[in-house]
Amino acid sequence: MKVLLVCNNAFIQGNGICTAVQSLLANLRIAGIDTRLMASANPDPEGKQPDYKLAHFKIPLFEPLIYKNGFRFAAADPQIMREAVEWADIIHLHEAFPLQIRTARIARELGKPCVATFHLFPQNVIANAIHASGENLLSKGLMYWWKTAVFNKCTYIHCPSEAARSYLEENGVTPPKMVCSNGIKSSHPPISKNNPPSDPINIICIGRYAWEKSQLTLLDAMKASKHAGRIQLWFAGKGPMEKRLKKRAQSLVNKGILKHGPIFGYYDRAGLEDLRSRAWLLVHCATVEMEGLSCLESIAEGVVPIIAEGKLTATSQFALDHRSTFPVNNPAALAEKIDWWIEHPQERSKMSIRYAESALDYSTDNSTASMIGMYEKAMSR
Repeated sequence: MKVLLVCNNAFIQGNGICTAVQSLLANLRIAGIDTRLMASANPDPEGKQPDYKLAHFKIPLFEPLIYKNGFRFAAADPQIMREAVEWADIIHLHEAFPLQIRTARIARELGKPCVATFHLFPQNVIANAIHASGENLLSKGLMYWWKTAVFNKCTYIHCPSEAARSYLEENGVTPPKMVCSNGIKSSHPPISKNNPPSDPINIICIGRYAWEKSQLTLLDAMKASKHAGRIQLWFAGKGPMEKRLKKRAQSLVNKGILKHGPIFGYYDRAGLEDLRSRAWLLVHCATVEMEGLSCLESIAEGVVPIIAEGKLTATSQFALDHRSTFPVNNPAALAEKIDWWIEHPQERSKMSIRYAESALDYSTDNSTASMIGMYEKAMSR
């Protein structure tokens, strides 16, 4: 079996699609599957390059916003694309943008099956353009384009969550759907936490500084928390909302609500592991999220989560009970949950172990086996 993975960009750290593609590429090869990647060139000339390297396609006016969100588009090169598709037995599309549309067209001409992963809700794209994360005409139009140009041209669709599958069904995407986590690989056992917590109490929030990630909800929750003065917030990421988040954080310090100024920074894998080792809680506020692997990775290391729950965010699937969820965009409800976990340290310690055990169901071994099974079914149809 020869598998071709197709994505616009696979080499920018902090981008969830890049992480998922690189993980799948490595794990398929470990499983003995001949796998190649077609994507835009790695901006690091010393780093690994895709097997089929495409140029970076820049969009005037919007390129700064695209770059801040950790993305880049690839320029379609018909010769390279045809060479890649001719090599493959099956093509796996990881977005539904022009690169994938043209790749799918070539695959149909050559009689090669395509599958696709639904990595992004259309609201992930729209929210960064107009700061609106709900359903609207733009999101509906974008979904219709993705459906007709890519998804309904495929033999199977991989959905990283049940929320993704439901959304595709509601929007008329007809191919069979395989629900399977992108998976994580954690080599760390649950990390024991002090009981009770020592001040300051570290609470981490991991993700791009973007509108749909809704980190402002966590900052606003500090106004309602009884323990705000004891809390040290850590925001791990980067993105277009950074200045606004820092301004809101500073205002909380200036008003005396927070005694410990929130810390913002981008961390590599080792840095995130260190941050998690010191965390009492993880808060995940996103209003639009296909899966939320950064949250799952934290859970695997024994960090108890508090996760926003809404129609377009699937991450709450990792919560084991209502104490770890709150309604999206509801700072007061979030503050109540934060205070409860701070005031019940023995329960938090017990749930730390349970959460780490729950993450075993989302291993990359399981996800890779499911993906290979999907490829085999697609090729036999």
